[in-house]
Amino acid sequence: MKILVTGAAGFIGSKTMFHLAEKGYEIVGIDNINDYYDVRIKYGRLSECGFTRPFLDGGTYVSSLFPNCRFRKMAIDDKAELDTLFEEEHFDKVVNLAAQAGVRYSITNPYSYLQSNLVGFLNILEACRNYGVKHLVYASSSSVYGMNAKTPFSEDDKVDTPLSLYAASKKSNEMMAFAYSKLYGFASTGLRYFTVYGPWGRPDMSPMLFASAIMAGKPINVFNNGDMLRDFTYVDDIVEGTVKVIDSLPEAPACPYNVPFKVYNIGCGHPVQLMDFISEMEMALGRKAEKNYLPMQPGDVYQTYADTSKLEKELGYKPSVSLHDGIAEFVKWYLSDENPLK
Repeated sequence: MKILVTGAAGFIGSKTMFHLAEKGYEIVGIDNINDYYDVRIKYGRLSECGFTRPFLDGGTYVSSLFPNCRFRKMAIDDKAELDTLFEEEHFDKVVNLAAQAGVRYSITNPYSYLQSNLVGFLNILEACRNYGVKHLVYASSSSVYGMNAKTPFSEDDKVDTPLSLYAASKKSNEMMAFAYSKLYGFASTGLRYFTVYGPWGRPDMSPMLFASAIMAGKPINVFNNGDMLRDFTYVDDIVEGTVKVIDSLPEAPACPYNVPFKVYNIGCGHPVQLMDFISEMEMALGRKAEKNYLPMQPGDVYQTYADTSKLEKELGYKPSVSLHDGIAEFVKWYLSDENPLK
């Protein structure tokens, strides 16, 4: 089986590519390696998968760890290049993890989300339609729950009150995928990820921001005066759930409206107070944090809380890494020479 992984230099994408290659699938990973955040992290993740620089446009690189895994530098919003790739490779499945990330960044840079998250995703859908892909798995987000006050968040809840353009783009992806699955018959599965953390995480997310500030003796920004809950989920649990979904093809007769389309929450199912998360970081780093308390930021939500029972019941997903152990692993990596931003 041949699988395309987009966003292959990303936090979840690189680890998903690694695990799929380890399972013996033929993998092609693509990423445009943009500079939304420090590219040294992206190159480091690719190095963990057996790829070394330079990554030239149009070049194909074979992993030194997995001869069944290749990488190409390219963007999903380049329709012509994407179509050429699909025509050459004949993918069985596609895992679309490429997107412009970041809730707060979408407040100040809205247009960047249209190109990657909407135009790029449409290109993926069209390629799946035109080149016989059997199953599209794509990253959605817990942010689609927006102003939903009911907890835990269930896949059956309404998701029509987004608090950011990022959230709106992810909800749009789900609607676009449903339409294409209905019209053209290929299966699609959306994954609503909940607050992912762990080694090789994004520098713009709280674990890296907190660790960097604490180790430098600088204050950390604590929004909503610390009164926030997040369903922190360790990256290995996220990847385990993602791989289970990739291996499971939705069948139209078992899906609502007879459309081969599903959406799953992938989270821990145990929301944690932000202040408790900071305390675990302080303990693991062996230093106290100086805290700069700030009000809630535009686009943020008070809490995220995943109901993961659907994924547990249907595919046997069960997150296993505790917050204490997960933060310990993150800090171990953060302080090590593996961290290119140390």
